[in-house]
Formats: sequence, structure tokens, C-alpha cells
Amino acid sequence: MALGLLVGAAYQISRARDFQLFGEIITHGPRDMPQIALTFDDGPTARHTPALLQALADGDAVATFFLVGRDIDANPEAAAAIIEAGHEVGNHSWDHPRMVLMSPAAIREQIIRTDATIRDLGYEGPIQFRPPFGKKLVVLPWILREMGRPTVMWSVEPETLLGADAEANDIAIHVVEQAEAGDIILLHGMFSTNQATRDALPEIITGLRERGFEFVRVSDLIDPADD
Repeated sequence: MALGLLVGAAYQISRARDFQLFGEIITHGPRDMPQIALTFDDGPTARHTPALLQALADGDAVATFFLVGRDIDANPEAAAAIIEAGHEVGNHSWDHPRMVLMSPAAIREQIIRTDATIRDLGYEGPIQFRPPFGKKLVVLPWILREMGRPTVMWSVEPETLLGADAEANDIAIHVVEQAEAGDIILLHGMFSTNQATRDALPEIITGLRERGFEFVRVSDLIDPADD
């Protein structure tokens, strides 16, 4: 009974969006500024990165891309295009494992190796970290605290709530209607299964701008002093 309760509690903590046992966890920025951070997890991919970048350019919007080190290594031109377009690049681990029961050495390797790959592209901005699947328990938050880095999560997640079969219009409506000042919006757009999100992006940008929101990078949202 006690073991079951302990396992259940650990599971809930590992998946919590706004709680962890060590260090700082961030789900949104200040609520008194009309700013929104669009974020994209995974990739980059040579096939679908250009469409995201084009939609952002057409909408004059910046975003933060939490990239996987292995995919950066495989698609350096796509990663370089993200940087050249002026977007922020974050660390989403080396090969997207669940970082709940990994050893300290393995976790450090995941983070440090991906940081180095991002820097090798010439990226000079801050590198925020987002755990794969949003999963963290004890060791990952502890290591991030030792590194002086927060765990960056999110406050709006349309794809999760609406499901894999959601259409582009549904995704866009959900984001535009649910977004509040300071929100960090989680999106995925790098793979063939993410077509609806890619199609929704122009409408998301237009709708949020019509509501008076400014698009900023995650680092600027959570630490305006760095603007």
C-alpha cells in the first residue's frame, strides 16, 4: 500500500507542469504584460522547418525552438536557418529520452552535449532547457539547479488537450481563445504528423496579435531585464 502511494506520488510529480522538488520551474511569464511566447519542441527537420519559419516570418513573429541535439546534428542547415531568422534556440536533450530515472552522469551528458552542438552553430543567446515529454523527478531538477538553469514548461498545450486528430482550425481557436498574458504556448511542427499545427500557425499569430499580444522569446518573457 505504502509503496503504491509512493509510486503514484512520484508519477504525479514527474508529470506536474508547475511543480518540481528542486530548482526553479517556469510555466509562464509575468501576467501584467501583453506578451506571449510561442515554443516548438523537437527537430529540426529539413522537410518541415522551412514551413514554420515562413509562417513566423509572414506573421512577423519570433519563437523559441526547443531542439533535440541528435536532430541538430543530422539537420544543421535547418537549425542554422532557425538561428539566422532570429529565433531563440533551447535545449530539448540529445536524443529525447524520458529523463526521470536516468543517472546524473547521463543527464549531464544529454544537456552538455546538446548545448555544445547548439553553440557550434554560432548561436550566442541563452539556452533554456525543456525536458522531453515534460517529465522530471529528482535528479534532473537537481542538476539544472546546480547549473543555474530553470526547467521551462508551458501553460497552453492545444495538441495535448485536443488530441492527435484535431484540425488546424480547432487548434488555432483553442490557442487564441485560451491564451492569457505571459503564456508559454507548446506546439510541435517538425514532423509529418504535425501538419494541422503548421496549418494553424498563421491563424494563431493573426488571432493573438488582434487580441493585442506581442510575440517574444522565452528568455525575454521570463527575464524582461535581458531585453
